[in-house]
Amino acid sequence: MNNEKKATELAQEQLDAYNVGDIERFLHVYADDVVVMEFPSQHVMYKGKEGMRERYTQLFNDNPNNHAELLNRVVKGNIVIDHEFVTGRENGIELYAVAMYEIIDDKIKHVWFVK
Repeated sequence: MNNEKKATELAQEQLDAYNVGDIERFLHVYADDVVVMEFPSQHVMYKGKEGMRERYTQLFNDNPNNHAELLNRVVKGNIVIDHEFVTGRENGIELYAVAMYEIIDDKIKHVWFVK
């Protein structure tokens, strides 16, 4: 399978799992030592799949109607950039998000959220 196809599949799998709040399915596509950062500052938000588990379990539990609509996706090699519109948060806030994923060894290894 080529890099772009695999990268697209992993990005879509995590988005689908995010939208149904399935934490195990969501985490399955991430490397154990995933690093999640802000862009462009490179500030590390958290590291490791267990950090993600804690953060997203809480997010899914607190926001059962949470949904990210994919507005646009750009794929170049092993990099995926998603532009999303997020709704369904309990606080009523709707937001546009840009997430970048780097795929290494068939797992999402790095994530950047554009600030």
